[in-house]
Amino acid sequence: MLQVCLNGARSPREHFHLPVRPEELAKAAADAVAAGATDVHLHPKSADGTDSLDPHAVAAALRAVRAAAPGVPVGVTTGAWTAPDTASRVRAIRAWTLLPDHASVNWHEPGADEVAGALLERGVGVEAGIFSGTDADHHFRLSPHRGRVLRVLAEVTDRSAGGAATTAEALLARLHPASAPILLHGEAAGAWPVLRLAARRGFAARIGLEDTLVLPDGQIATDNAELVAAARAVVEAESR
Repeated sequence: MLQVCLNGARSPREHFHLPVRPEELAKAAADAVAAGATDVHLHPKSADGTDSLDPHAVAAALRAVRAAAPGVPVGVTTGAWTAPDTASRVRAIRAWTLLPDHASVNWHEPGADEVAGALLERGVGVEAGIFSGTDADHHFRLSPHRGRVLRVLAEVTDRSAGGAATTAEALLARLHPASAPILLHGEAAGAWPVLRLAARRGFAARIGLEDTLVLPDGQIATDNAELVAAARAVVEAESR
């Protein structure tokens, strides 16, 4: 499985083709799926461009993307920065009028169990975000929801090309044995070494403008679709 992460918490000032509005997310998702993505992760945005769990923002993004890429699972963030506190995030999730297929929950953040519980109550799959360099794996191991998540999102925060793969191996060792399938991904210059490792180890992977703005050769990517096409080529080469 290759997930495309369309925008993240970035703003259009960081990349000229970063999708923000629903119609932009729809086109970016359709192009990425045509390039080989099989799953979509996005951050719905409010009118001022900040990440939001507001029911209207979530519904607008989901409706647009599903119309443009029918049948492809679509997930959203529930990061702590999207609302003032845990209670606000839980209230927003319970007020959603259109549900994503899955949502990521960062287990190093306060309230992870409560947020995951609200998602599971509504039938939304949970991606358990376990960041390297945090104690998220410890908290997740103690979570009552550990056996109910859709997948473990192993997030390598080492942004260096030289060290990310080693950091990824250490994170995977801490997660073993995993209670759910693992999606392994990196950030910035570390995104490509980690993607290669994921391909070699048979893990699901992800790529997109949330994680990195550059192609394997260091050139700035035109858009999400170009990153996905490059990732497909990397996965095929590493899987031979």
